[in-house]
Amino acid sequence: MKKLWIQLICLFIVLTLSTSFLQAQEDDKAKNTRIVNEKNYIFKADQALPMRGQSRMLTNEFDLVVTPDTVISFLPYFGRAYQAPINPLDGGIKFTSTDFSYKSSAKSKKGGWKITIEPKDASGITALNLEVFDNGQATLHVTQTHKDPISFSGYIVEGKPREKKAF
Repeated sequence: MKKLWIQLICLFIVLTLSTSFLQAQEDDKAKNTRIVNEKNYIFKADQALPMRGQSRMLTNEFDLVVTPDTVISFLPYFGRAYQAPINPLDGGIKFTSTDFSYKSSAKSKKGGWKITIEPKDASGITALNLEVFDNGQATLHVTQTHKDPISFSGYIVEGKPREKKAF
């Protein structure tokens, strides 16, 4: 009889924990859906995956900020450049774009989104392809004109709330 009670208590604990875990996953999916639809998120890069060479772990200081009217990139670059910048401080993938095209489509089988951002006022950047999964994990592929492509893995977080204008 004592074993039966212990088994019932253990079963109750497992069911309670699994239910709260599933609820947390659903909350994350709803939050990620909202921030992707609002175009207000930050991609935090964890790892750089250059076309040539080994992958590199990154600090969380490197990111891509997406808002409805601006894209700001502060990402490193590892790989082969076919045209070097005149100023060595201009290395990496650093730009602020206010003129860009943004296409988002939901993936059918796996869930998540495929987002393509094409900045028109960032020199050398052809496209940013962001693949976001339901759990917030993401992969960014950057295509450039004078450099080898590079990919980043990381996650998205909610961007800062936008200020509402009075008129």
